[in-house]
Amino acid sequence: MWNPWTAPLTLMRLQLQVSVMLMEAGTVMWLRSLGVAGLWNVTPAERARMVTEKVGAFGRSAAAGLASAAAGRPAERTVAAMLAPVARKTRANARRLARRGPAR
Repeated sequence: MWNPWTAPLTLMRLQLQVSVMLMEAGTVMWLRSLGVAGLWNVTPAERARMVTEKVGAFGRSAAAGLASAAAGRPAERTVAAMLAPVARKTRANARRLARRGPAR
């Protein structure tokens, strides 16, 4: 049930989660672009990975959103459920690529 006192905090938390995911996605894009340019140490499989991983992440996101909506959960919980698989992938990619360091 909607509570006018907790709703703003719930939406602010969701907004923060989306913002963090977008910053991590930007980091991944930059590091991969640097890798394509030869300035960042990436594996040869990185170019294919940046395409194929999205299919799985978005599929899991859609499935989580449909399951949440079918269960009758509030919209903010449904959005959070849809965000989780994509956020996990962007966080893992940002950490993995950042550890690889500049090309030598």
